[in-house]
Amino acid sequence: MQRIVILGAGTAGTIMANRIAREYRRDLAGGGMSLTVVDQDNEHVYQPGLLFVPFGVYQPEELVRPRRPTLPDAAAYVQCPIDRVEADANLVYLEDGRTLPYDLLIVATGTRVLPEETEGLTGPGWYEKMFDFYTVEGSTRLAKALREFEGGRLVINVVDMPIKCPVAPLEFAFLSDWYFTQRGIRDKVEISYATPLEGAFTKPMCNRHLTHLLTEKGIEMVNDFNTGSVDGKAGKLISWDEREVPFDLLVTIPLHGGAAFVGRSPGLGDDLGFVKTHPNTLQAERAPNIFAIGDATNVPASKAGSVAHFESEVLIENIKHFLNDELLEHGFDGHANCFIETGFDKALLIDFNYEVEPLPGKFPLPLVGPMSLMEETRINHLGKLAFKWVYWNMLLPGRDIPLVGPQMSMTGKHTPEPVAVTSANPNLERHPHAHHDA
Repeated sequence: MQRIVILGAGTAGTIMANRIAREYRRDLAGGGMSLTVVDQDNEHVYQPGLLFVPFGVYQPEELVRPRRPTLPDAAAYVQCPIDRVEADANLVYLEDGRTLPYDLLIVATGTRVLPEETEGLTGPGWYEKMFDFYTVEGSTRLAKALREFEGGRLVINVVDMPIKCPVAPLEFAFLSDWYFTQRGIRDKVEISYATPLEGAFTKPMCNRHLTHLLTEKGIEMVNDFNTGSVDGKAGKLISWDEREVPFDLLVTIPLHGGAAFVGRSPGLGDDLGFVKTHPNTLQAERAPNIFAIGDATNVPASKAGSVAHFESEVLIENIKHFLNDELLEHGFDGHANCFIETGFDKALLIDFNYEVEPLPGKFPLPLVGPMSLMEETRINHLGKLAFKWVYWNMLLPGRDIPLVGPQMSMTGKHTPEPVAVTSANPNLERHPHAHHDA
């Protein structure tokens, strides 16, 4: 019997469980295969919605559902924290002492925020005037803080890369401009965006466009700011080169890392706990029968739900190849597709991959769109809000999205002069802090 174990029942793990259950329904029904999914809790969070909770667009209870109903009936669900993976023995060790043997393992345990890793961040002022919005608790508490904020300096700070949904901090800045304008106190609020990047974004053309938007909305950008510590009492960020950014209200995007068990699993992860993964096949470096998907990987693609979806289309094919003892396809090209909410009922849409930066054009149809790339439109905003329905009803069930394939298409895009292209050699070794999230 082929034993498939998926670690993680978030976006990527749930997608893969549903795809495998559909692909191998006869084997699972007939006892020739088993499918087991492991996670530490029973709360599936629609993470893109957390951005909107502080602004009252969504309520926290709208974003959380139990995990079991999102998984296929053919999968066994084990709720328990993971201790480690012993790849040489093909065993997953759970914290309660149980072991799960596997023939094929998929690591989909995502990424976690680590505010405690930044000196002072969880000290005085934490959840009083310093908040995150990458957790349900943080976004809920921040909603109250924004409602009560009557003026002063709001600082949005990205501590380090990589992070989940790399455009979300920019979206928070744009939505803050909208929110305080709606409240009639925008003239009383200074908004600053402090980032370790050289600009607003890692891709040149998109960086120029987003930097222009920040300037247009009166949002100060503090670039090349590498946060070393936070003084909550004094209300200031301090960089490693001793620059200071004062704040009255801090919205932090904390350091991110992989699941803790990855670090306890010999040879599985990099220095930040992300699984060392081939960027095109999604096979883990540690062993040929281990694959990784979504935020858990160290591939140089955005940590976003669309990426997990595109990866899943490639990974299900490579699982079939692996189980049939065939060569794997180098089918994932880093394709990412992201809405960027800019406030006032408008949003941008970007579509890119490892080598091609976001370009202007129409999407998904070349002439009629209906969505425009690299352009603020209302229909893009509606698409962003509609994604919640798409997430629960198409993305998680692992269904293909019409007209949008796993490989990025140049159809409908045009390249302005001069041509600006970024390239990533997937075979190069990368320092974990040079992870090229977009």
